[in-house]
Amino acid sequence: MISKTKLRPLPTSVETGMASGGALALYRGMWGFASVLAPLMLRARAGRGKEDPSRIEERHGRASRARPDGTLVWVHGASVGESIAALPLVGALLEKPGRHVLVTTGTVTSAQLMAERLPARAFHQYAPLDSAGAVKRFLDHWRPDLALFVESEFWPNLILKTRERQVPMALINARVSERSFRGWSRASALARVLLSSFDACLAQDDATASRLTRLGAKSVRVSGSLKADAPPLPVDEAALDAFNTAVGSRPVFLAASTHPGEEAILLDVALKLRKHYPNVLMVLVPRHPPRGPEIEAAALAKGFETQRRSTGALPSPPTEVYVADTLGELGVFYRAAPFAFLGGSLIEHGGQNPLEPARLGTAVVTGPHTHNFEDIFRVLLEAQGEGRAQTTEELHALVSRLIDDPGLARRLGEKVRAAADALAGALKDSIDTAEALLARHACA
Repeated sequence: MISKTKLRPLPTSVETGMASGGALALYRGMWGFASVLAPLMLRARAGRGKEDPSRIEERHGRASRARPDGTLVWVHGASVGESIAALPLVGALLEKPGRHVLVTTGTVTSAQLMAERLPARAFHQYAPLDSAGAVKRFLDHWRPDLALFVESEFWPNLILKTRERQVPMALINARVSERSFRGWSRASALARVLLSSFDACLAQDDATASRLTRLGAKSVRVSGSLKADAPPLPVDEAALDAFNTAVGSRPVFLAASTHPGEEAILLDVALKLRKHYPNVLMVLVPRHPPRGPEIEAAALAKGFETQRRSTGALPSPPTEVYVADTLGELGVFYRAAPFAFLGGSLIEHGGQNPLEPARLGTAVVTGPHTHNFEDIFRVLLEAQGEGRAQTTEELHALVSRLIDDPGLARRLGEKVRAAADALAGALKDSIDTAEALLARHACA
């Protein structure tokens, strides 16, 4: 099955078929079978909080609202990161009257954030499953005038059925890791068909541009990352003041957007830190907030005094680990901490977006695995002159140095903010591309 979040190597069981001329037929046959089980699958996912029970029909391509009159631009991304990165583009596209923007994603968390942040005349729907029937219903209802796919959201039926209707399409903010490139090279016939469907491909970096071209994309150019143009993460000033008051002068070790398998390592680092800095406060912000109770239990098992933000608690003087298991508050914690360790980098997930702390002048600390944002990490860490820890021992040493020398953390934060600001520019290129495709479509 092809990943809905990014291009990954295809499962071994289908690689042979995908590499042959029957790649698309095999894929559609698999989805034809899967469609029978889709209602059961979606209900099971809803029971685990992975789907919104009240909006399940959207996943079958049945819209929950009418199509607005006038021009409709469709922006499609996998989840939170892609949809947030696209928000400035959504706002720019809506500057012209008579337009609406449909944003589709596949996760409950992204739907919640879009409900809060989308401007007037923009709205969210869940992306349809990639079955022929769901995609047909979706396109029959929405009839988009332009489709913008963000990063690497490659669902074959969705892309090819959109192309069949002669809807102009662009891949924006595109990224393809080396690992993903190797996997798609084994399915080169399918990759070529999918990527050649886009009228334009805007890559985040030179490496992605090269990989896209070799896989069959056309009109590829490097425009940088939309995330460098995104506004700083929002903040509730009252929440920030309350947190800072509760923390006082205590040093803060912030670990943001952590993933399973990382918290145990980070808690061990915190245990070592506590020997030399008994008043240090570790703030753990899991990538997925529902994991809060699990992380709290792990911290308690290691002997830490722990509080969980979703209960309404603030850190008290005895608190040693504060689990920030709420949604949309990273802006609070990045502003409160002079440096931040970014999760997803101690495991092979590939790291989280370093531009979010960098834009706020928060020094960036990471583990060895950063391939999701390889070029961005390279630029930011070169500007700082340090920040990558290859081992647990190196991470402990780096965090200790930043706690010992707050001035160093501030200087690194200033350097990384300047480097992040210098990466901006992708937004204008994306707007220009979208406007050109809309104009061409209007004249067709």
